Amino acid sequence: MTTAGTETVLAPPRAKTAALSATVRRKQGFQHGGWFVAPFLALFVLFVVWPLVRGVYLSFTDANIAGDSANFVGLDNYREALQDPQMWDALGHSAYFTLLVVPCITVLAFLLAMLAHHIEHAKWLWRLCFFAPFLLPSTVAGNLWQWLFNPGTGMINHVFGLETPWLTDKSYAMFAIVITTLWWTVGFSFLLYLAALQGIPAHLYEAAKLDGANAWHRMIHITMPMLRNITGLVIALQILASLQVFDQAVVMMDFSPGPEESTRTFVQFTLEEGFTSYRVGYASAISIIFFVIIASVALARMWLLRNREEGGR
Repeated sequence: MTTAGTETVLAPPRAKTAALSATVRRKQGFQHGGWFVAPFLALFVLFVVWPLVRGVYLSFTDANIAGDSANFVGLDNYREALQDPQMWDALGHSAYFTLLVVPCITVLAFLLAMLAHHIEHAKWLWRLCFFAPFLLPSTVAGNLWQWLFNPGTGMINHVFGLETPWLTDKSYAMFAIVITTLWWTVGFSFLLYLAALQGIPAHLYEAAKLDGANAWHRMIHITMPMLRNITGLVIALQILASLQVFDQAVVMMDFSPGPEESTRTFVQFTLEEGFTSYRVGYASAISIIFFVIIASVALARMWLLRNREEGGR
């Protein structure tokens, strides 16, 4: 009785001591961990948060690149942007580019990953060949394909016996940029698919073979369902990247908007307004509009993913 009573009396102090020790450990862990996070937070605030806040402020002014005193103009920049046909044309070019690139690069990356995963000999060579172009700088890729698409001396027309004005006709200019982008960036999505393929358990295929499933059935009923999440990730990343297309389009068109302004993208139009027309306030408003579009796409992707996960439970 005495022992039991002693335990009853001493239990609360011991529980309080354990809780206090746990709280102290958490605080110490946070303090130590905070020093590791601090450099990233400082850089994030300096290069992401502050430019965003500064851009929002400038979008409500008539600031110019000369640094003259900026006057507050309210929503005038946004009204002008929404009524500017050139902005909508640039957005349409970026959207058209995205519609062309995303399906092609998703299918192509999947097929290349399947090939590299199932090939028997020199796997490392195939993987290197498929991924290597992604390591090139955008200027190198753009200049390389600009030479290949050259109507007079380019290899594309020479090899296939064509006389297509790839870079000087608005009917072909965007397709030239799309082809360049596919060759240059497919390696990243290919790597994601290849990693996901290697994570599929082999016993699923073995069981399917025992049940009489051929290669096509195994791909449809095992491979593709198992790659559903990675496919969603690839599509989301490619949409976000394609909407922000700039480097290869500008390099291949010699820093021009292309034939009849057919390849001027949204990012290029923004830079032209800010650094060519010197209208920093107006360019900031356009940037904020583009930021809202990109954020909406990312949030829509997160919402669809969450609903799909909840529906699968």
